[in-house]
Amino acid sequence: MKILLHICCGVCAAGVIERLIQEGHQVRGFFFNPNIYPEEEYQRRLEATKRVAEELGFALEVGPYLPQQWFEETRSLEDEPEGGRRCAVCYRLRLEKTYFCMPEYGDEVFTTTLTVSPHKSADVINEIGKEIGGDRFLARDFKKKAGFQRATQLAREWEIHRQDYCGCLYSLREKTGQ
Repeated sequence: MKILLHICCGVCAAGVIERLIQEGHQVRGFFFNPNIYPEEEYQRRLEATKRVAEELGFALEVGPYLPQQWFEETRSLEDEPEGGRRCAVCYRLRLEKTYFCMPEYGDEVFTTTLTVSPHKSADVINEIGKEIGGDRFLARDFKKKAGFQRATQLAREWEIHRQDYCGCLYSLREKTGQ
């Protein structure tokens, strides 16, 4: 199956793409993350994703970096806790963009690396994906079968950037206590 995979970062991409390739799928990565703050962190995550693309030999498309769009979409949700309504808006924004890019690249289905994180609800992400794409969304929980552990193992082996917060300004503030 030809899959357009939304990629949030290189770490998550490593384990997910390895698994999809082992299952016999043809994977094209799509890095679209207007939520990542600051821009320097966005660039570090993009470079890590490019490294994973080189290691695993998959095509990588890079969407535009549109932080203002993300801030507009999440306005009034600044005080939401990590995993709350702001995150659902963020997932939807990124998955919609992935879905709408699918025809351009000729892929059959789309999915996301977001479900590999132990900090994110695969149920919420998969529900949003199905609302957007119906049968064209490949609902998965990539953290199963030690998915996150494999992703972090590959990240260590390849010495790729491993972030310590979700990516947005508010998760950074929560982490640093500011």
